[in-house]
Amino acid sequence: MARSTTERKAIRSLVWLLVIIIALIAANGASVLFNNGQWTPKLALDLEGGTQITLSPQLASGETVTPEQLERAVAIIRQRVDASGVSEAEINTQGNQNIVVSIPGEPDDATRERISSSAKLEFRPVLVADVPSTDAIDQEGAVDPGTDPSASPSAPADPSAAPDASATPDATAEPTPSASPTDASDLAWITPELQEQFDTFDCATVNAVGANVAPTDEPLITCEQDGTRKYILGPVEVEGERVADARGGLITSPTGVTTNEWGVFIEFDAEGTTQFRTVTERLITFTDVRNQFAIVLDGSVISAPRTNAAITDGRPQITGNFTEESALTLADQLKFGALPIGFEIQSSENISATLGVAQLQSGIIAGIIGLILVGIYAFLQYRALGGVVLASLVVAGVITYLIITYLSNQQGFRLSLAGVAGLVISIGVIADSFIVYFERIRDELRDGRSVDGAVESGWKRAWRTILISDVINFLAAVVLFVLAVGNVRGFAFTLGITTIVDLIVVALFTHPMMQLLARTRFFGSGHPLSGLDPMALGAVYRGRAQFRTPAGVTSTKVASSSKEAQRRQTIAERKAAQLSGEGKDAR
Repeated sequence: MARSTTERKAIRSLVWLLVIIIALIAANGASVLFNNGQWTPKLALDLEGGTQITLSPQLASGETVTPEQLERAVAIIRQRVDASGVSEAEINTQGNQNIVVSIPGEPDDATRERISSSAKLEFRPVLVADVPSTDAIDQEGAVDPGTDPSASPSAPADPSAAPDASATPDATAEPTPSASPTDASDLAWITPELQEQFDTFDCATVNAVGANVAPTDEPLITCEQDGTRKYILGPVEVEGERVADARGGLITSPTGVTTNEWGVFIEFDAEGTTQFRTVTERLITFTDVRNQFAIVLDGSVISAPRTNAAITDGRPQITGNFTEESALTLADQLKFGALPIGFEIQSSENISATLGVAQLQSGIIAGIIGLILVGIYAFLQYRALGGVVLASLVVAGVITYLIITYLSNQQGFRLSLAGVAGLVISIGVIADSFIVYFERIRDELRDGRSVDGAVESGWKRAWRTILISDVINFLAAVVLFVLAVGNVRGFAFTLGITTIVDLIVVALFTHPMMQLLARTRFFGSGHPLSGLDPMALGAVYRGRAQFRTPAGVTSTKVASSSKEAQRRQTIAERKAAQLSGEGKDAR
């Protein structure tokens, strides 16, 4: 026997649901086989334990850490940890100067580097440059007006921004001391004591604690990161916190052709743009090494490019010996803002779970109890339809589990006790959608529709209600996730996921199952145990506690809308019908 259009649609929806489940299983399987994933979600700090990293500030003699600096550093480190895919991390202050970062599990090298690399960025003018060895030196880059690496190759770059191949940045400028420095490029900063320190300075010590730290209003002796040059740099003229955005990409040549050289493209805020324009306008007047502008990251020079033009738009690019990985890493660090002070790892140790597996088991037991109670209520209220409720909850649980496991493997999501609470609460949220749908079906049966007609009409009315309810729940979860920190975000995250899953299950499983069940003899005939018995549900209400028996409807009326299928009578029409009936009885 050929299937009806309704049956074909129901089967198609169930097939799509099966495809989604198979795709999630395949994605998790690929993570297990090729990405060291696992079939169970990773647990958060409160359930599994992890690693505690203590960061201490790198301060020059006499410097102190302010509470505002610590608060800003905590916020930036939290952004970096979240961006690395680590979920449920805790970042707090310790005492008046240290920062404690607690991460679930064992962090990988990239995460440790992201935390320990403080990315304290400074822009200082070069006063003196020297070569500490006879090794070959790579040609320096240049400070160029920002050239978008994604720009069309046909758009030519500013010719004045081209690197000067004949420049000799290794030349050393002779100090000409004066009474007091007039600007950051004034050689009066170089005192005899500073010159002596520079002459004896060993680039091998540049990474030693305190060796490359100086107050922002004083000159700094430091070296290139690879140790091939050493510098005397003037005071800081642009702070790293003035960086509004940064991204890594391939550099575009002056002719608009994308090269194979990687760089970092910076965008300053309004104040930084003004500061950088003032500095570059001064530097272009020099022809010696003071034309260079050192970009100092954590006390080491990552690039000292020449200044070929005044940067007036606040969009310079950093060039140098970047690889794709180093350019993207630096851009990622700078994008979240430079720390107000530098930090180093003071200690790293394993910590035990604050709650433990016992609390997780309690959460799971609570979920099972909630599921049982929902099942009992469903069978008492809806008879055999309770089986549809339980089946829908099981499908929703499978999809939710697969999604959380995939996010755990691919995005670093970790399940905390708060997240488990979100999953438990979602049982009620999902069950509420089924109740709305079933009650709409019952309303249609009370209006005299057949079971299959009531399923279709009830779905049209219920879907709008379910959709609005879930959208509100999802928006609440999003707001909570954005505004909250720590474990509360885990609760909001799981609640948001289950809300989306609810819509998928109701549309692709619950409704199609009802369409198929309505065509069976047990449900279609309104068996007393089916939960869809029109007689048990009552007749159409007519006022003054009077009801009438549900009227049968033709197949044509079932296919039409509710208003067309059976038009409700007004009070006047009912009275007229009663009078007419009484007159017939009298005759």
